[in-house]
Amino acid sequence: MKKIFQIIDGSFQMIGLIQRVSSASVQIGGDVTAEIGAGVLALIGIEKADHEKQADRLLQRILTYRIFPDEQGRMNISLNNISGGLLLIPQFTLIADTRSGNRPGFSRGAPPEQGRYLFNYLLEQAKTIHPCVCAGVFGADMQVELINNGPVTFWLQAD
Repeated sequence: MKKIFQIIDGSFQMIGLIQRVSSASVQIGGDVTAEIGAGVLALIGIEKADHEKQADRLLQRILTYRIFPDEQGRMNISLNNISGGLLLIPQFTLIADTRSGNRPGFSRGAPPEQGRYLFNYLLEQAKTIHPCVCAGVFGADMQVELINNGPVTFWLQAD
């Protein structure tokens, strides 16, 4: 069976589960705290071995990954090309080890301080280079709504 994770120095890399959306929003405590129209919802998982370099590379991949249709209906256009919205959501469960047992393991996950720092770093970098960026809140209990356009969903990693 093919492994879905790329192992580098014995660890996973920062993960972005991206979804092409017609719209997406996040609520905290019943209040909408962030929302976008057409664009990308990116769930972000951060691992212990991740640093700013992985965040920079993952952001580049999210912004330039061609998941929007061109005139022929082929996925040839990136989020950058359409200047669509980007909604970043921190989601530590993406790094879960689910290979055995009935309960996920989170030993590969970044500690909260590191995860918060890298997520905020990713968010600030995104805001400096993309016109429409918003985010959920690290550590918050969030309710995420989306209309997945396609549906189109891809698992990206910083490489």
